[in-house]
Amino acid sequence: MGSNDGDTVSSGHFAREGVTPQVVAAKHHQIAAGPQPEVGHVVRMQQGVARIRCTFVAPHRYFGADCVSRRLEPAYRVPARDDSEATTNSITAATPATEPSDLGLGSVVAQSVRGRFINRDGSATSHKYGLGAQRAERFYLSALNARWPQFIGWLLGVMLLMNGVFALAYVSLGAGALNGTESMGLDDPFLRALSYSVALFTTTGTGAITAVGNTAHWLSIFESLMGPLVLLFAGGLLIARLTRPRIRLRFSESAVVAPYEDGRALMFRMVNAQPGDLGDVKVAVNLAWFEVLNGKRERNFHRLELERSGVEMLPLHWTVVHPITAASPLRGMTPQSLAAAEAEFLVFVTAHESTFSTRVTTRTSYWYEELSWDVKFASIFTSAAEGRLAIDVERLDRTERLPEGTTSLPAAMELASV
Repeated sequence: MGSNDGDTVSSGHFAREGVTPQVVAAKHHQIAAGPQPEVGHVVRMQQGVARIRCTFVAPHRYFGADCVSRRLEPAYRVPARDDSEATTNSITAATPATEPSDLGLGSVVAQSVRGRFINRDGSATSHKYGLGAQRAERFYLSALNARWPQFIGWLLGVMLLMNGVFALAYVSLGAGALNGTESMGLDDPFLRALSYSVALFTTTGTGAITAVGNTAHWLSIFESLMGPLVLLFAGGLLIARLTRPRIRLRFSESAVVAPYEDGRALMFRMVNAQPGDLGDVKVAVNLAWFEVLNGKRERNFHRLELERSGVEMLPLHWTVVHPITAASPLRGMTPQSLAAAEAEFLVFVTAHESTFSTRVTTRTSYWYEELSWDVKFASIFTSAAEGRLAIDVERLDRTERLPEGTTSLPAAMELASV
């Protein structure tokens, strides 16, 4: 075309390119009938304040082609129509099947990975080499992500270990290295030296106890300098943990394929494990599995359409549901076919965390072996005082067994034509 990627094509541009739609209705995304575009023809149109770039990948008399978006812009599928439908000229929203959906990994990486992409805890299974050990960075991240009992235990353990080393150093210098320890009422030389070391390390004061000799003095100077630095570092980690926005969702141990309306659906549950509130919660589920296309086995990605992809608030729990219909990538699947495809369901959740008023994210995945068939989730609700609505988080993973073949065999609605 005569315009570059940054141009907006008007009706005059369409005419010069041999594409002459008579109406461009931004509100309803309607295009009137016009000459047939060539395969691969690219047009851009102004739609309010948003620009839509469409690539027609299949010719049709009435723009019956796949309109593929670029640059993460909205995508629309233009359905094929016969002459009786030519006056309708409507474009309906659809998932862009030809849009790159490899989560940004690239085709080479997607085909090379064996096993799952994401662990259950949300960590990636991939590794990067050539950056060095990065021990300090990894230690910092581990300290931020550790649970509070684990963090406090490691912090106290490291400080006691350092003070124990200094106490052994004082003891090795002999009984005369520290003066005034008799007033402490301790007979064990190690405990005397440890008490002196802790007092010096924490800058609380050693009282009447003083170091004697050059080596003892140099050791005391070194410890008096190291102690505040270590405490400052520990305090920094503590503040970073307290002021770090985070989301801690608890997901059900397994996803289930359970009955849903007249068919079946893929479901999993999640609950906010923190006392803080989460709002504007959004979830996206992507399916990664191997498919045989044109005789070649390759891994492809599909965004699964959800019954509800977002909730305004998450005070209790949320059962995420993907209905398995005739338009679903999972139509006709069985436990055997899912295992052969090495399917993995990648879950990405974003939410607004009210305490720090910021967006937080988390992720997890379900491997095909972590799906349960012929079951449904048991009720998670429980009774509460004054008729309040309540759930028992301990029931998050509970399921109820269904007759064999209830969901492990395809439903009739899945086999219907799209």
